[in-house]
Amino acid sequence: MTSCIMSWHPQYRSSKFRHVYGKAASKEKCYDCVPITHSVHDNHFCAVNPHFIAVVTECAGGGAFLVIPIHQTGKLDPHYPRICGHKGNVLDIKWNPFNDYVIASCSEDATVKIWDIPKHLLTKNITTPKKELLGHARRVGLIEWHPTANNILFSSGHDYKIMIWNLDTREDVLSNPVKILDVHKDVVLSMSFNTDGSLLATACRDKKIRLIDPRARTVLQEASYKSHRANKVLFLGNMKKLLSTGTSRWNNRQIALWDQNDLSVPLLEEDLDGSSGLLFPFYDSDTNMLYIVGKGDGNIRYYEISPEKPYLSYLMEYRSHLPQKGIGMMPKRGLEVSACEIFRFYKLIPTKSLIEPVSMIVPRRSESYQEDIYPLTTGSQPAMTAQEWLNGVNKGPLLVSLRPGSGPVNSLPQLPESEPRVKSPDLNKSQRGRMPPEEMEKKSEIKDSRNQLKEEERLPKNEHMRLSNGFDVFECPPPKTENELLQMFYRQQEEIRRLRVLLNHRDVKIKQLELELRNLNMDTGRQHGFPWLVVVTFP
Repeated sequence: MTSCIMSWHPQYRSSKFRHVYGKAASKEKCYDCVPITHSVHDNHFCAVNPHFIAVVTECAGGGAFLVIPIHQTGKLDPHYPRICGHKGNVLDIKWNPFNDYVIASCSEDATVKIWDIPKHLLTKNITTPKKELLGHARRVGLIEWHPTANNILFSSGHDYKIMIWNLDTREDVLSNPVKILDVHKDVVLSMSFNTDGSLLATACRDKKIRLIDPRARTVLQEASYKSHRANKVLFLGNMKKLLSTGTSRWNNRQIALWDQNDLSVPLLEEDLDGSSGLLFPFYDSDTNMLYIVGKGDGNIRYYEISPEKPYLSYLMEYRSHLPQKGIGMMPKRGLEVSACEIFRFYKLIPTKSLIEPVSMIVPRRSESYQEDIYPLTTGSQPAMTAQEWLNGVNKGPLLVSLRPGSGPVNSLPQLPESEPRVKSPDLNKSQRGRMPPEEMEKKSEIKDSRNQLKEEERLPKNEHMRLSNGFDVFECPPPKTENELLQMFYRQQEEIRRLRVLLNHRDVKIKQLELELRNLNMDTGRQHGFPWLVVVTFP
């Protein structure tokens, strides 16, 4: 009788994101009665940041878009003010990643406009832009901000050119871009930057994917793979890989993964379905998750990306009977970390005149901050100036923590600052105390050290209350929503934790000083023959 030894392989991958699920917002948290554009242009038509949601609207005579405060949900006033300075339909809008009150728009009128959005509520239509960019000969279909350099904007038009603009000028009208990329033979359908913005990937209507050095204006790699017609292309963070969505030879919707150093053949291809709508890819480099959103259907598929084979691991699919025409994405710094939310979409549903937020949530029982699903992420500060980037400098994004109440990563913590100030003066005093002192001098010294401790204890506490890692307690308005109340609660919890650590430090210092003084008194008593000397301790 022969025995057979079988190796067991698990049927699923161990992953903290295996059970991520999509949760649509309730009706009162949606944006209703929004006149969403009916344009057939293949774009998102929606841009989101932690303060505003901008959406391209349907209007007669020229182009317009709405900018709605992110917390102003519910029905929209039909006379709500618009940004309406374009003479043709608006085709793309993008928020400045380093200024939540500046947005760029491009249009069929062959212009790109930069707008300042007031911090208070809009009271009238905005028709005059902050800057106007005139350079394209035909309509402009795509715009992208540089991911790490301040005030660098890329625009792509139907004249087959990509123009690079430096907005660090006082001129209101710019007609000369700093660089022009004239390497495409057809309309550019998609643009994507790598993490530090040194490389640009494009998908073109000529069915080719190109990897471009934008400052040298040279094509580094070109894919002319016949079996995959790419519509959208996306850099996958620092993995040195590209992902494209498009159609296969048999017109199935398809995704393909590429090595950025070799675009001759994709690493893998996967057919999704036979629908005709475009696929919008979104990548979250913090969690290595890829989201594929189908235009014209209500599905959002999501995968986990790994640097080694099999590269792409399917997780789950969010399904809805409400089809999306466009989609917006909230930056990581605008997410609700108290609910373990790792991504948030804003679906444009023109059939209902509705914008519906959809949150991707990791199910966790604990209500505390989940460090493992919120690593350091891109913040709202630029890593360099526009001129530095044009001069050839490359810098990755400045990272921040999403922990409530935390500030920039490169800011120095406040607790360690107070330790040397307590430690060094008292040690000096104890060293001086080894000389034969009088009893009154010793009591005075102890009193001074206790006053010093109280002063040190009081000073960091006041500083900490004024500014706790960038959170100003006295200037903070009272919370108005449940979310703001939760954020305030977590900040206060963090404040209490820090103060407890501070008090523990003080207790340790007091014990050390008490021990040193006791030893000092015993040594002094032996030297002078005073065995009855009283040892003074802290209460």
